[in-house]
Amino acid sequence: MEMLVHGNALMALAAAVLWGGGDFSGGMGVKQAGGSMGAALRVILLSHCMSFSVLALVAWVRGDAFLHGAALVWGLVAGVTAGVALACFYIALSRGAMGASAALSGLLAAAIPAAFSASEEGSPGVLHVVGFLVAGMAIWLIAAGENAEAKPADRSTVWLAVIAGVGFGIYFTALKLAAAKTGVIWPLGTSRIGSMAVCSVMLGWISLRAKRGEVKVRMSRPIVVWAMATALLDTSGNLLYVAATRAGRLDVAAVLASLYPASTILLAAWTLRERPTRRQGWGMAVAAAAVVMITL
Repeated sequence: MEMLVHGNALMALAAAVLWGGGDFSGGMGVKQAGGSMGAALRVILLSHCMSFSVLALVAWVRGDAFLHGAALVWGLVAGVTAGVALACFYIALSRGAMGASAALSGLLAAAIPAAFSASEEGSPGVLHVVGFLVAGMAIWLIAAGENAEAKPADRSTVWLAVIAGVGFGIYFTALKLAAAKTGVIWPLGTSRIGSMAVCSVMLGWISLRAKRGEVKVRMSRPIVVWAMATALLDTSGNLLYVAATRAGRLDVAAVLASLYPASTILLAAWTLRERPTRRQGWGMAVAAAAVVMITL
């Protein structure tokens, strides 16, 4: 059991690293596409279509059975909430307020599955609970620090981050339920079906309401490259997260995976040639302490 817990934690941390890179790539793609909701939906649709194609091919080669019953429903619920959450999150990131958006969404994304896990699996223990709280502090220290390129988050950006965080929290929980007694590939594949469906409906509605003469989003080569990077990193992170939820408790996997803002902010600092601030350095140290407490 001890080895399973450590495996659970390692896979969740690896998922956090990959998710952070995927979020950064997605935010950059949406920014280059104009930063609108239509641009975000196009980037998500493109990356999720790529992701689903690969997942479906792998499932076909492996001979994995398609989901049915409750598992299929939870997979679709995960996809619908993920589609809405990602659209809101990418817009928030494209507005320049990466720190506040990543911190707020990360905290909410961790809190919802942690609460669900506590109600279903019982209390994780005092040390783990303290570790979860310390991890939340680390997320805020790492992601919400000021830097020269940061822009203050206005009210609409804050609400976008809140919707994204709640959506991610539901996604984490629903994906765990979809994969509880199935394989790893199709739970994520069905979630992609749900996200593509809801994003297509939202994009169609936006297109119908678009004003005549309004500048249309064009998917240039750099945007496609960002979308491909997002698909690769996000899909890999999701597969690791599903594996982590199957190897141990949901709250451990979700809280550790929710440290993804660290890699998002570090990538943003690296591409802007900025050194992490002292506050972010302390956040890294606090995150390390949280990981130790959660994995003991």
